[in-house]
Amino acid sequence: MHIADMTMFYAPASGGVRTYLDAKHRRLGRYPGVRHSLLIPGASLSHKDGIYKVPAPAVPFGNGYRFPLRLAPWRKVLHDLQPDLIEVGDPYLTAWAALDARRQLDVPVIGFYHSDLPLLVSNRIGSWIGTNVEAYVSKLYGNFDRVLAPSSVMANKLISLGVQNVHVQPLGVDLVTFSPSLRDPRVKAELGLTDDTRLLIFAGRGSREKNLPVLLDCMKQLGRGYHLLLVGSHMPAAVPDNVSVIDHFCPAGEVARLLASADALLHAGDQETFGLVILEAMASGIPVVAVAAGAFTEIVPPSCGMLCEPDNASAMASAVRELFKHGSVQMGADARNYVEQRYAWDAVVAGLLQHYQAVLGTRPPVLANG
Repeated sequence: MHIADMTMFYAPASGGVRTYLDAKHRRLGRYPGVRHSLLIPGASLSHKDGIYKVPAPAVPFGNGYRFPLRLAPWRKVLHDLQPDLIEVGDPYLTAWAALDARRQLDVPVIGFYHSDLPLLVSNRIGSWIGTNVEAYVSKLYGNFDRVLAPSSVMANKLISLGVQNVHVQPLGVDLVTFSPSLRDPRVKAELGLTDDTRLLIFAGRGSREKNLPVLLDCMKQLGRGYHLLLVGSHMPAAVPDNVSVIDHFCPAGEVARLLASADALLHAGDQETFGLVILEAMASGIPVVAVAAGAFTEIVPPSCGMLCEPDNASAMASAVRELFKHGSVQMGADARNYVEQRYAWDAVVAGLLQHYQAVLGTRPPVLANG
C-alpha cells in the first residue's frame, strides 16, 4: 500500500497538521508493505526519506509557509509516485491537484478537514463572504471518496453543509516527547517565581482565534499567587505583571519541558477544531482550564480539568481557583492516564489504516512486531 499525503500546511513553525503528518510518516514506516510519501511546498523540487518538496512561492510574512499556485508540479509528482491512495490536508490548490490526479491514476482521494475554512475566512475578512466559502467547502469535500474530521463538532459542520461520508478521526499525542518526567523545578526559578506560585501556561500562536485578551484579563483577576507563561510567536507585548512571554516559536522538546513544569494549561480559544496543545498538556501530566466550546468539550473530561463559559475572564478565573481547590495534581495524573488510553499516535495511525482499507477494499496491514 502506497499512501501519498499532500498539504500546504507544512512549515518550520507550523502546528497541528505538521505534527500529525510527521507522526504518521514515522509510524507508517514500521508497517511491512506500506510506503508513505509526503508532498509539501518547498523552494525547489527535491526529495529525501519519502518527503517530496514541490516548488511553491513563499507567503510574505508567512512564517515560512508557501502557497502553491500551479497544479502541474503537484500533479507530476503524484504521477511519478503512482500512489494507491491520496490524502489531502488543506482545501486549496493541492486538493484540486489530488482530485485531478485521481482522474489520471484511478485512485481514491481522502480529504482531512483540519481547519474550519468558513469560520477562518469570516474572522479574517468578514461574514459577508461566508456563504460563498461554505458553498466552496461543500463542493470540494463532496468530491472526496471519504472525508475525515478531527472532532465531532467539525464532522457535524461538514454534514450540515451537505457533505456525505464524513468520519471522525481524532489526532494523537506523542507520549514520549510529552511526559510528566520532564517536570523541571528550575522553570519557576527562571521566571523569578516562588515554589508555591501557581504557574499557568499557554503554548501556541498568538492569533486572534486564541482569545489571548481573555487570558490576560483572567490573570488580572487572579492576581498574586498565580502566574501565566505565554509561549509562541505573535504574543502580546503589553501584559500584566503576573504574565511572562516567550515570544518565538519553540521546538517541541522545550514546549514539553515547560508544559510539564507548569501547574495547569490555560486556553481561551473558542473555535478550535481539535486542540492538540490540550492533549500535549494532559500528556505532560497537568490539568486544563479551557472554554466549553469547539472540540474542547470532546477531549477534556471533568476528571482532567475545568471548562468554563467562553469569552468570560471572570468565569475562567473562577475555574482556575476551583481547579486548585479540588486537587490539580490528581487531575494531572488522571489526564496523563486518559491520553495514554485514547490518544496514543500508534492507535491513531491504526485507525487511519482502517479508513484506507475501507476505500481501497483491502485488509489493513499489521505492524512488524505484532
